[in-house]
Amino acid sequence: MKIVFMGSPDYAVKILDVLNKRYEIAAVYTQPDKPVGRKKVLTPTPVKKYAVDYGLEVYTPSSLKDDEIIEKLKPDFIVVAAYGLLLPEKILNIAPCINLHASLLPKYRGASPIQSAVLNGDKYTGVTAMLMDMGLDTGDILAWDYTEVGNKTSMDLFDELADIAAKQTPYVIENFEKIKPLKQIDALASYCPKIKKQDGYVNFEDALIMDRKYRAYQPWPGIYCDAFKINEMKLVDTDSQNRSGEIIEINDGVVVGCNRGKIKLLKIQVPGKKEIRAVDYVNGKRLKAGDNILSEK
Repeated sequence: MKIVFMGSPDYAVKILDVLNKRYEIAAVYTQPDKPVGRKKVLTPTPVKKYAVDYGLEVYTPSSLKDDEIIEKLKPDFIVVAAYGLLLPEKILNIAPCINLHASLLPKYRGASPIQSAVLNGDKYTGVTAMLMDMGLDTGDILAWDYTEVGNKTSMDLFDELADIAAKQTPYVIENFEKIKPLKQIDALASYCPKIKKQDGYVNFEDALIMDRKYRAYQPWPGIYCDAFKINEMKLVDTDSQNRSGEIIEINDGVVVGCNRGKIKLLKIQVPGKKEIRAVDYVNGKRLKAGDNILSEK
C-alpha cells in the first residue's frame, strides 16, 4: 500500500506516524518553513521535522497547482490532515483523497474546528474521515468518532483528536472498498474561519465567554485585555453580577468581577515584561478589593 501524506501541525504527526509504521509513505507534503519568534527564525512544520527524522521524501510547495510529482508516484491513497492548502481537481483524481477533519461534519467546516467547539460550548466534538471533493470540507463521510469537550482546552482536544484520527485512518484505508460513503447535509453545515490574534481580546463582560476563549485560544493567540495578557485563570461563577474589572477578593489568585460572573486570575504578563503571579501584580500596583484591575492606578 503506497500513501502520499499531506499535513502540517502536531495533530497530523500522530496520523503520519501510524501510517509510516504500516504502509509505504511515497511522499510527505507540508507547509513551507515559516519565520517564528522575534528573530524570525525559519522553522519547519512538525510534520516536516518528523519526515526528515525518518528519512521520508518531503515537499513544501506553496501551491499544488503545478505539481507533477504525485501522479508519477501512483499512490493508492492520499491522506490529508490539517495540511493548509486546497487540493486541485487533478490531484483529487489521482487516488482517493481522505481528509481527517477535526469536527463532526458538516459542523465546523474550515480552519478552526477544535477552537470553535470550545468557544461555542459544545458538549461533543470528534474526527470525521471524509472523501475529499472540490469543496471546503464538503466531501462524503467515510467514518467518524467523537469525544466529550467538557472543560478541556484546545491543546487537550488536539492531542485527543489526533489519537482518534490515528486509529481511524488505517481502518478507513483497509475497509475502503466496503464503506458506503454518506453525503453531508449541507443545510446543517457551519463554517469556522482562520483565527486571528485580535480574537483573543477580552473585556471582562462575561466570565463564561472569557473562560471559553481562554481554553480555546491555547497555545495561540491566548487571551489579553488592554492592561495585560492572561496566561492562567479559572472560572469562578457564571451568574453573579459585578462591575467589570472589579477586584472581588485576593487570595492565591485575584478574583475579578465581570458584568456577568467572576474569574480568578493566576498568572498574567504585561506587554514587554515577564510572566508574574496576578497577586504580585496587584500588590505592586497597591490595588485592593474594590479597586478596578483595569485602571491605570
